Formats: sequence, C-alpha cells, structure tokens
Amino acid sequence: MFIRGRPITMYIPSNIQNYDELKMDLPSEKLELDWVYGYRGRDCRGNLYMLPSGEAVYFLACVVVLYHVTKRTQRHYRKHTDCVRCLAIHPDKVLIASGQTAGVDKDGKPLQPFVHIWDSTTLVTLQQIGLGTFERGVGSVAFSNADAGAFLCVIDDSNEHMLSVWDWNKNTKVVEVKVCSTNEAVFAVEFNPADTNNIITCGKSHVYFWTLSAGTLTKKQGIFGKYKKPKFIMCFVFSLTGDVLTGDSEGNILTWGKSFHTTAHTRAHEGSVFTLCVLQGGALLSGGGKDRRIIRWSADLAPERECEIPEKYGAVRTIADVDGEELLVGTTRNAILRGTFSDGFVATVQGHVDEMWGLATHPFQNIFLTCGNDKQVCVWNAEEHSLSWCTTLEVRQLTHGTTWLVLDLQTREVVSDLIDGNEQLSVIRYSPDGSFVAVGSHDNFIYIYSVTEGGRRYTRFGKCTGHSSFITHLDWSKDGKYIMSNSGDYEILYCKCSTLCPSRSKDREWASYTCVLGFHVMGVWLEGSDGTDINALCRSHSERVVAVADDFCKVHLFQYPCPKPKAPSHRYEGHGSHVTNVRFTHCDSHLLSLGGKDACILQWRVKRSGAADNKDHPNFSLPPSTSTSSSDPRNQREKELG
Repeated sequence: MFIRGRPITMYIPSNIQNYDELKMDLPSEKLELDWVYGYRGRDCRGNLYMLPSGEAVYFLACVVVLYHVTKRTQRHYRKHTDCVRCLAIHPDKVLIASGQTAGVDKDGKPLQPFVHIWDSTTLVTLQQIGLGTFERGVGSVAFSNADAGAFLCVIDDSNEHMLSVWDWNKNTKVVEVKVCSTNEAVFAVEFNPADTNNIITCGKSHVYFWTLSAGTLTKKQGIFGKYKKPKFIMCFVFSLTGDVLTGDSEGNILTWGKSFHTTAHTRAHEGSVFTLCVLQGGALLSGGGKDRRIIRWSADLAPERECEIPEKYGAVRTIADVDGEELLVGTTRNAILRGTFSDGFVATVQGHVDEMWGLATHPFQNIFLTCGNDKQVCVWNAEEHSLSWCTTLEVRQLTHGTTWLVLDLQTREVVSDLIDGNEQLSVIRYSPDGSFVAVGSHDNFIYIYSVTEGGRRYTRFGKCTGHSSFITHLDWSKDGKYIMSNSGDYEILYCKCSTLCPSRSKDREWASYTCVLGFHVMGVWLEGSDGTDINALCRSHSERVVAVADDFCKVHLFQYPCPKPKAPSHRYEGHGSHVTNVRFTHCDSHLLSLGGKDACILQWRVKRSGAADNKDHPNFSLPPSTSTSSSDPRNQREKELG
C-alpha cells in the first residue's frame, strides 16, 4: 500500500493462497451505544436540567444524555452531527431544543449547524431549525413561555452573534438582528416568561432588553447607574415578581427594574457568579466560580444557607433543582454533583477535563483505565458505569530522561518509577504472560524490561533499534518472543526479543493487534490517506472484528482479518472530536472509545446480528474465574488467546 506516495510492503501469510479472491464483507457484529461517561461543564453553561421523568438532561460531544438519577440508567438523543453546545426545555417539560456547532466533514468542508427540537419521551425529532442560517454554531437557545412555547430564540456564534426568533412549529424565521457591533461574547438569551415580545440577552459588558414589534426587534441597553459596570454579565433569571436578576464577573447580583435600570446590588461571591436558579417558592440559588460556593437566598435576597463544593470538582457551572431540596450541580471540571445543603454533595457523573489518549481494558475484569493531558489516571467500572477511583500524577521535571510509572491497582500506590529516553513515551505493552514490558519512545527506540516480583520489579533487558522515526504502536506475539511495531514514518518492523534484532514475521500470530499498519488491517485505510487518518485500532479477542478510531469523529467496525483495500465497515457517530483510542473489554461484550478534545468516553455494546443477547454470541467467552483458581489470570488469558 502507499501512504503519502511512500510504498509500504505487506508480506502475505503463507496460509493465504488466493489473495485476489479474498472477499471483504461487513462483520455480523454491530455496535450499540451503551453509556456516555462525562459531562461538558468546562466551557458551556445552561447545560443541565431536570425533567419530570426523573431524568437529568445534559450533553457531551454529539450526544444529549438523559440520565435517570435514581435508577442510574441512560438514554441518548443522537441526531446531532457535531458537538452539542446548548439546551433549552419547553414549558411542557417534554420537548427539548438542542443546538450544535458547525464542524467539518472528512474532506474539510464545513457542515452547517442547526437546532433540533425533539420529544424527550420518544426521542423523536420534531423539527430542524436554521439549517443554512447559522454560521459557526448555536450558542444559546430558549423557548417562549407566555404562549405555550410557540417560539424559539437562537443566538448564532458568528462574529455578529445574530439573534433570531422562530415559529418553530412552522419552521419559519420571524425576525433576525445583530446583537453586537463587535465580536463580543453573548452568554445567554431568554424570553420574558410573562411576555413573548420581550427578550433579554447578556454577555460582555452588556444586558440588552429587546422588544419584538411589527416583525422587528429593537433593543435598550441596561443602565448600570451608580453601580460599577462589570466586564461580563455571566447569567440572569426572572424573579417571581417579574424583576430581572443578573450575576456578573465581579461577584454581584444586580436587580433590574422595568425601566432597564439597576435597582439593587447584592454582593454574592468572590469571583464570578456563574449561575442563578430560581426555586418554585421564589428563593434564589447562586453558584460561584472562584469561591466554589452555592448560596441560597430568600426572595428579597437575604442569604439563608450556603455550602462549598470540593476543590477537585472545580467551580459551580450550573444548578438544577430536583425537588426543592435536592440539587444537581454541574461543575467546570466536568462533574455533576448530587446532594443537599444539609448532607453535602457527591459526584454522580465524572469525566476527564482535557484531551485523552490512554486507554486500557483489564484482562479479566469489567474495568478499564483512561488517562490524558489533565494528568489524571481514572479507573472505571464498565458494568456499573461508574468511576472506581482517580488519581492525579504529578510527573517529576527531569533534566535527562522521561518518566514512566507503575501503579498498584488496589492500593493506588506508585510501585515503580523508571526513566527512559529523552523524549515522549507513546506506548506501553506487557507481553502475554506479563514477564516483559515494552516501552515505545519518540526517540525511535523500544525499551524492553523484565518484570518480576508479581509486577513490582522492573529490570532493563535491552532496547529494540531500527526505526527511523518515533514509535506509535506495538504488539507482542502470542509466544511472547517477538514485537511488531509502527513508527511515525509508516514503517513496520519486527523485533526478536531474545536477540533484540530485526526479524521477518509474516506468519507470526499476535497476542493483540493494535498496530495500525500491517497486512491483517491493510483494508481499514481509505485510498489517499495521509497516514494520520487512523489514530488507533484494536482486534477483538475472538479475532472476528477490528475496531478503528479515525480522525473524523467516527468509530468503525471491520471484519478481521481485513487485508484488502476498500473493505466495508459499520460506521458509528457520537464523538465530536478525533477519536484517539479504542479497546474491547476482556470478553468482547463491549467496546470503549475515547474522544480527544471532546473529553468523552463512549461505551458501545457489541451485538451479533440475529442474536437476542450477547451471551448467545458463540465467540464471546466468559471471564476466567478468580475465586476458585489460584492460577495467574494472565496465564489464563494466554491460554484463551492461544
């Protein structure tokens, strides 16, 4: 095959006699989205609501999640083609409007953003608003309230931040107007709940009061009067008396009268007021940025109660009222907390807060590990859909060499701290029996260590040389004697570990297959690929299918082996960023995929066509028992692989 005009030689295994007659079919296995790990709180607001069904609705990547907080179940709305950026709930508490960003297709051409209006009970899309109207994306949406939610207002994320009002049932635009004369941020938009003809927007240094009349929108700028004009108005709500309350970047809550002037000033937080929430009885909740406090205020803005969320969850991004006492709190470190002022708050949803690349599934348990640029190593329970534990690694700053660590999964302690090379370490892989570990570096070497004392002692055995660029992927042979590796300049090399010398290995059987270049996976590459289009792949333990993570937000499922060009695949959407990694769980019942910048983990259920349930899949194996056998689980896995 050729990548960027460079020929890459693939050696056909001896057991394939008629390569030209090989037929590439779609795999009988398919994927079904099972769970979404994480929440987007770091850079979005107004993105967490409670429905009467007992479900919290929020979004991550291209998926809107409906999470039942007591039953701990998820449903997913998946009609968006790029990252969801905003939500609004209809007055009937059933319909939902969700807006997305623009994005690009695999050829780099822009995709048009839009707003979907859909039924939260059936997940049926009722209307698509604004296709061809919005530019970069949709920043804020809101339903009208006084007329049973017949209208929808939308803020476009273009330079002018266009405000448009839609009769969404008829899919007609009533009016459109420029919000700002300069490229200034607009954070929120809402209809006056008592009058559809009145709309408010807020953002950088402004509060605008809009009046809709005779098909035109006119605005009045809010007058701060004797109060200092803040740099940002972060949020606003309508009190039960009809006043507008705003929270700003100076930590103040301002009250606005009907004359568009401030009438009262309340010092609320240190740093920004990120969110305001009015409870049914008229009380007000405010959430702080720098001080991480949640304060309950009476209707006349007298403080009643307050609490502070733990620092590890970040600032308070948004608050949703569950039942007047219990609250859901979305945070800037992508967590959703559940609790009360009396009992405190615990995390019910958690996620990474920066780009992820590292993913590993346990060899015989339903757990997996992730890591990323946020320096966090997270251990997840794939069966219970929960975060088991998480630790932040503070890597030492070294003059010479790069550190890699070994952690004990039970005690969470660092049991070994080793140094290799002077550049980034990109891949680590244990041999099938766990007696060796290979570490691929950006210095073009693969470092081999022997592993003793139950995985607690590591001794340098040697290093594999021969690559002329950085190591990207590697796999061990089933007998643990050979390594196959890929590099940044699209080389495929084979190393015999006993001699640390290159070898020929066209008939070698591999314990895992994660190398993106090789004869058995040649067909997953599109014609004309530039070599960076596929970030990761993984063969199932049954050796029936191979999952592929591409640069265009897609997860693919191919048959395995897949050695011929233009092989067909099942394609799955959900990520809003390049997909960085994929791994099957130990018994192939599920596939995990990581999004890069969307900080999203998707868990897919593997379904066999015609099978009622995964347990009926003839190629799925049950996990080896650890309660009745004292044998090493890694040896058990080696027997299964053999």
